[in-house]
Amino acid sequence: QVQLVESGGGLVQAGRSLRLSCAASESRATIGAMGWYRQAPGKQREFVARVTTDGVPSYTNSVKGRFTCSRDNGKNIVYLQMNSLKPEDTAVYYCHAFVKQGTELWRDSWGQGTQVTVSS
Repeated sequence: QVQLVESGGGLVQAGRSLRLSCAASESRATIGAMGWYRQAPGKQREFVARVTTDGVPSYTNSVKGRFTCSRDNGKNIVYLQMNSLKPEDTAVYYCHAFVKQGTELWRDSWGQGTQVTVSS
């Protein structure tokens, strides 16, 4: 079973930067698009960014121009470079990947979440 292990969260002042990383542990699985979601207190989990296996990223409007999602296909790692952070970016950030093992159908895989707190 694929495990997604995140790192890089923390507390940062508004305007500063953080970089999140997420590594998929099972090298025998086929990893599809990888990306990030976030969930702020009292809110639903929302899409943040995703990058395809071809390296094509997509973003939610609120982070465009500030966040960059990229991946290292050889290591099955996805990154989220977050610049110009705002207090409203405060949330638990979850890594997500579409994974497939053998002849199974594609399915969702989630990390355990990493807290990002942006102080004003």
